[in-house]
This record gives sequence, C-alpha cells and structure tokens, in this order.
Amino acid sequence: MSDWQSLAKISKRQRNLKNAALIVFLSIVSLPVLLPFFWMLVISLSARTGGVESAVLWRACAVLMPATLAYVALHLSLPRHRIWSALACLAAAILGLWVTVGSELHLNNYRFLINPNLIEDIRGSATAGGQFPWVWEAFGNSLLVAASSTALKVSVATLAGYYISRFAFAGRSAFLQGLLLIEVFHPWMLAIPIFLVIFWVGLLNTLTGPILVLTAIQLPFFIFIMKGFFDAVPWDIEMSAMTDGASRRQAFWYVVLPQVRAGLIAISVLGFIQGWEEYVFVTALRTGTSYWVMSTYLYYVAEDVMGVDYGLVAAVSVFYIIPSLALYLFCQRYLTQMTLGGIKG
Repeated sequence: MSDWQSLAKISKRQRNLKNAALIVFLSIVSLPVLLPFFWMLVISLSARTGGVESAVLWRACAVLMPATLAYVALHLSLPRHRIWSALACLAAAILGLWVTVGSELHLNNYRFLINPNLIEDIRGSATAGGQFPWVWEAFGNSLLVAASSTALKVSVATLAGYYISRFAFAGRSAFLQGLLLIEVFHPWMLAIPIFLVIFWVGLLNTLTGPILVLTAIQLPFFIFIMKGFFDAVPWDIEMSAMTDGASRRQAFWYVVLPQVRAGLIAISVLGFIQGWEEYVFVTALRTGTSYWVMSTYLYYVAEDVMGVDYGLVAAVSVFYIIPSLALYLFCQRYLTQMTLGGIKG
C-alpha cells in the first residue's frame, strides 16, 4: 500500500509540474498577443483631447495582464469553478484599475453610441467617406451581412458535405478537385470579375451582393470541413435508424446531424467572424455611401487628415470586436469538444 501511495504522490507531483510549466509557457507566449488589445481598451477609456499618456497604459496593463494570467491559471487548475474564477479575476482587475488609474478613466470616447451626429460634429460633413451614419446603422448592416452569409454557408456546406460523404456519384472526384483548385486562388484576385458580375445582375450598392459573394467564396472550405465530420460518423448509426423505421431525412436530422454538432458550431463561428470583419468586398461592391458596415465605419473614423482622435478610434475598435469576442466566449465550450461519431450499442 505504501508503494502505491508513493507512486500516486509522484504521479500527482509530476502532473502539477506539467500544469505549472504549461501555464508559464502560455503566459509567456500570450503576452505579445494580449498587450495590443489591452492598450486599445485602456486608450478608449483614458484618452483625452491632448492625447494618451504612456504611464497610464503601462499602469493599467500592469493590472490587466496579471489578472488575465491568473484567470488562465485558475481555468486550468480549477475547471469546475470557471465562472467563479472569471468573476474573481474581473473583480480584482476592476479594483486594481480603480486604485492605479481610476482618476484617468472616463467614458467620453464612447459617446458615439448615443449621439447620432458625433462623428459629423468632430470631423464635419466633408469627409473622405461622405456623410457618416449613426454607428448603430453600420452595426446593424454588419450583423445582417455576417448572420445571413453564415446561415447560407452553414446550410449549403452541411447538405453538400453530407451528400459528398455518403453518396458516390459521377464526377465526385472532379468536384472535390475543383473545390481544392478554387481554394488555390486568393479571393482578392477575383475582385474585378466579381464586381462586373454583381453590376450586371443589378446587385451593386446592395447588401445582397456582399452576402452572396462571401457565401460563394468561403463555401469550398466549409464543405471540406463538413465532409470530414460526416466521414467520421459511422454508417451503422444511420442504417440502424432507418432499419428501425426512420426515413432518410429523419435519420439525417435526428441521428447524423447531432453527431456533427461541433463541426456546425465551428463553421458557424468562423463564418460569422469572417463576415463580420469583411472589408474588401463590402467596399468594392458599393459606389459612394450607399451602405455602411462596421469595417468601413472604422476605416473612415481612423482616416482623418486633420489629426486622428485616438480615443475615438480605440472606442470604435472595442465596440467592433465585442460581437466576435462574445460569440467565441459563448461557443468555446463546444469548440473544445471535438468528439465525432461513435456506435452506441
């Protein structure tokens, strides 16, 4: 018994050392990635007309970085108490910021959320991008583009991936090779042909054009992803359901589709983020200021010949990344569970 206890202690000690080494490694490699985002957040909350003080940035980051690394450590060591760990680290970060740079923090840079004419008041109506809309108009358009293109991509990629995985049809290999060939060419190389096609079909200066273009460009990659997920689901599960009386459609909807839930969530998150951050085609497929999205809104806010208001740019940037960050945080639990298929006896 003593030998087993000593072996258990040695194994536990080795596991703790490995976890500690992993935490240290993740902390080191995450510093260059997290620091610019923390700077952006602090600038949006502290910048004034006179500019930004570097001392405020460093003091704030000296609080935010340890709080974030502490959350990572608690997240790895206490997986059952993730919510309490996040709340504790958030409370510690807020308290630390209040003590160190509390007098420098303000929300004046976020006044564009409640003032429809703020950008015009700051920069005037004669801007490089024309008349600025209210930020919520651009936000709604971006949300429409991202959500609509994601719904189309997920629906088509799921059905196409299932059909390619389950059925042998004439030209199947050529179709797969064609999808790979499409992925070789960068979408930006097709900007001019796409513009001409959108112009000829009458979708120029409409949000329908970017939605369809983003869907068509990203579909080949998503089809390959879903085909791989469906390949991992055994035939036996589907055949058993149909043997018990289910139709092919019922077997697909109630048996096969739940097995590839991780793949559906993965392509949904990826498709939404790609649609949300799109700039090239939403700009190339419009003339003048027929519509605004968040990417073009942020671009023209930052492009000021009279001098950049860094606090305003940082505030718009923080507002811009919130939907993508919230979506990832909500879905990360499902993205890390990539178990596929399985035969249940």
